[in-house]
Amino acid sequence: MVRTDPLGPVVRRVAVLVAGLFVLVGCNPHMYDDVPAVHDAKRAEIVDSWRCVDSTEVTLRADGTAVIRFLDGQEFDFGDRWRVSGTGVWELTDERGGWNDGQHVRLTLTSRTASATRTPAPDESLGSSAGPEPAPETYTWTFELQRNDKKRLLLYFFFGDPDSRSAYVLERA
Repeated sequence: MVRTDPLGPVVRRVAVLVAGLFVLVGCNPHMYDDVPAVHDAKRAEIVDSWRCVDSTEVTLRADGTAVIRFLDGQEFDFGDRWRVSGTGVWELTDERGGWNDGQHVRLTLTSRTASATRTPAPDESLGSSAGPEPAPETYTWTFELQRNDKKRLLLYFFFGDPDSRSAYVLERA
């Protein structure tokens, strides 16, 4: 005589449903969305001072030089919590780089004059290291460009895991 368990199919269906929910909950639904791209930016639109939180300021000059104050590292380097100040160079480029097919601003710190350590956010993991990583002497950022509702440019890069799409946005001062 063959015994059948009437709960067997129900239990299997519930298990499949729960497993599917775990997969969906663990994913950012916008992780694979296209990153907005700008194709019509002019150098004159980039030349200015740009600000972000915690006294970050980046001045991009017409001659291609830059002054950087308290700028954090991008992507996974942000987790090292260093912030740098100094001078460097910048360029507006159409080269493929960053996270979209549009234009980018490439900023290179060539001479570090100071560094600081960013205070971690209350929910920020400090990782396994005993202390923050030292700030680099030189560093290159690739800024994405985006236009806001008023068609003004914003410079930004992703910080932390780029798939999370957490953006470090600089606005015109």
